[in-house]
Amino acid sequence: MTNPLFQVALADWDTYQGVLCGIRHTVFVVEQLVPIEFEMDATDADPGQVMHVIASDSHGDPIGTARMLLEVPMPRIGRMAVLRSWRGQGVGRALLEFLCDVAKKRGYQQARLNSQTHATPFYYKQGFLSHGSEFFEVGIPHLEMRRDL
Repeated sequence: MTNPLFQVALADWDTYQGVLCGIRHTVFVVEQLVPIEFEMDATDADPGQVMHVIASDSHGDPIGTARMLLEVPMPRIGRMAVLRSWRGQGVGRALLEFLCDVAKKRGYQQARLNSQTHATPFYYKQGFLSHGSEFFEVGIPHLEMRRDL
């Protein structure tokens, strides 16, 4: 997916691990104070279980990332992280749409994610609806959300 200001593409973990971890560390560990042991997991390195995407600006500098766990019957999008200076410019929406398009092409009928409660308006605008009750993940309130593809 391209935009005059940035582009979104699949990211091979072995090639982009340092970059993806750097963005996630900045957003989750530094800004949101998520303990580092909860931010990283072994799933990241298993291409049979997960897909990563990266957003880069027009100079090729990384500005955002997300991943999708290839779970059956419904993939789970997560670890959506956009650098503060790029928020509100469509990067998160582009990451989300890219992963939803990939899920649809793989034959999935729906996608799901766990949204931090404060971010639910963003996901509602992208067609996701809440599913179930609020719960806490690493001390942060979340809602599961789902979208038909």
